[in-house]
Amino acid sequence: MDLKLAGRKAVITGGSKGIGFAAALALAKEGVDVALISRAQGALDEAAAKIRGQANVGVETLAADLATKAGIASAIDRFGDADILVNNAGAIPGGNILEVDGDRWRQAWDLKVFGYVDMCRGFFEKMSARGKGVIVNIIGLAGERLDHKYIAGTAGNASLIAFTRALGAGSIDKGVRVVGINPGPVATDRLVTLMKKRATDAFGDPERWPELTKQMPYGRPAHPEEIAPAVCFLASDLSAYTTGVVLTIDGGIAFRG
Repeated sequence: MDLKLAGRKAVITGGSKGIGFAAALALAKEGVDVALISRAQGALDEAAAKIRGQANVGVETLAADLATKAGIASAIDRFGDADILVNNAGAIPGGNILEVDGDRWRQAWDLKVFGYVDMCRGFFEKMSARGKGVIVNIIGLAGERLDHKYIAGTAGNASLIAFTRALGAGSIDKGVRVVGINPGPVATDRLVTLMKKRATDAFGDPERWPELTKQMPYGRPAHPEEIAPAVCFLASDLSAYTTGVVLTIDGGIAFRG
């Protein structure tokens, strides 16, 4: 299927690995020029080289901390002409209300929650001035399936779900669509970190974390490449009537007993 995305430009935060990299590569294969943002230039260089090896598109990188005003400003200043923004950067720690102290909670939300909000604000202003653009927020299932053992992530993701729906409902008046994706567990470094925390709590041994995936659909987490095509479709004109919507891709976990 031709998504008619060729010639557009996308910015992907957290684009050097995991879902962000998979989304960037999938967009590049559709002919989209991509700009990858993360904190580590070395990881960005590796990701950019992989994309250039598989797609004949422009690939740019920016090492920036999107938990800071300076990082947000640098991203908007450099890539404000982008047609597509994919917000994906974020790492919220696991733990219950007593295990995640205020400083860790705020630090995590500065990137995953306020970082998304600030990136949306900046890019929405640019897109609105042009009368077109798409923002895709990669959020997470914990915002739907509330989990007291991941309370900072649950609360942050729930906030971003509401934010995405609210912004997307009004953004269309400016010609801009805002949508979201709630992945369930996905095989990324981030998932392993969370699973090791839970394995420590459950078994006293972080290395037993693979045992916690056996009850997942198909006995495994999703692969990043199973999320990326949805990013492409939602960003395309084939999904032109879709805004203020959050798509759940979780193998049915949210409604399993």
